[in-house]
Amino acid sequence: MKRIAFAVGLVVLVFGVTILAQTQTKSVEQELIRLENEWVDAWVKSDVAFFDQVMADDSTFTSPWSGVVSKADYLALIKSGDRVFASWVLADMKVRVYGEAAVVTGRNAIKETYKGKDVSSQNRWTHTWVKLAGRWQCIAAHSSRIAQK
Repeated sequence: MKRIAFAVGLVVLVFGVTILAQTQTKSVEQELIRLENEWVDAWVKSDVAFFDQVMADDSTFTSPWSGVVSKADYLALIKSGDRVFASWVLADMKVRVYGEAAVVTGRNAIKETYKGKDVSSQNRWTHTWVKLAGRWQCIAAHSSRIAQK
């Protein structure tokens, strides 16, 4: 009888831990999707303070139009006002959580001008997030244009 009680207790414990882990992962996924949507809003509004808060100090951004840039370069680009967005639509977002780290991938369609020239594009992107000092920060971002047919 003790063996059965032990086995049942062990099964309940394993299921409980599994459900807790799934719930925590779902919560992290929702938080990161919220941050990705806020990322877009911040670009449209030129909200430098948002990026200063969510980008780690040593973060890097890699793109086909600007190469590899530091956080300081990224913030300077936003401050410059050279990029103006008419719309920015996210799609196909997928979040993969690895404990205190996560990778978010997706696609976007952006209507924008750079220094008055239309540079609208569709891109695939990846953001790497790490929980630092109790909050999620982007440590690396990459964007690649989707070739148009």
